[in-house]
Amino acid sequence: MHTYISMLRGINVSGQKMIKMTELKALYESLRLKNMATYIQSGNVVFQSKDNDPVLIGTSIEKAIEKSFGFPVTVVLRQPADFRKVISKCPFLGTTRTDESKLYVTFLKSRPALALVKAMALVADKSTDTYQISGIEIYLHCLNGYGKTTFSNVFFEKHLKVAATTRNWKTVQTLLAMSSASGRNDI
Repeated sequence: MHTYISMLRGINVSGQKMIKMTELKALYESLRLKNMATYIQSGNVVFQSKDNDPVLIGTSIEKAIEKSFGFPVTVVLRQPADFRKVISKCPFLGTTRTDESKLYVTFLKSRPALALVKAMALVADKSTDTYQISGIEIYLHCLNGYGKTTFSNVFFEKHLKVAATTRNWKTVQTLLAMSSASGRNDI
């Protein structure tokens, strides 16, 4: 069995795209996914599958959500090894001034074109917040919190032409811990 971490973009936010976690778990079960555990109400699901094709799994989940709930949702999948790498390579850790509550990771659905990354850097220079792109993740350090940053999912999606979903540092760490736990429980 392969372990995956799925992150749904934009559900249960401001009363939009509402999905109860019990219904989401049932949907995953209907797709023959196993050992599901959800974390908070924003669409984080750790699960296992016999299938080792994350693209196929993600597409299946997206189609099932649209069919069952009547709206499209982007699903971004990673494996525990990906999360370990994200945590170990965070460029903002290790400095004495870094407040982990100001750290976020934006997970991209696919790798953006280099030309778009370069063009976005020119626009982003005007912000007091900082980001660093590393493959298909973007590390964010938002001095005034994510709610006030220029670097939202919409910003990155507009400039990079790639679907994105963001998680705070605590959630990133928790999802990795959940994916490593033998007994899964909802948090």
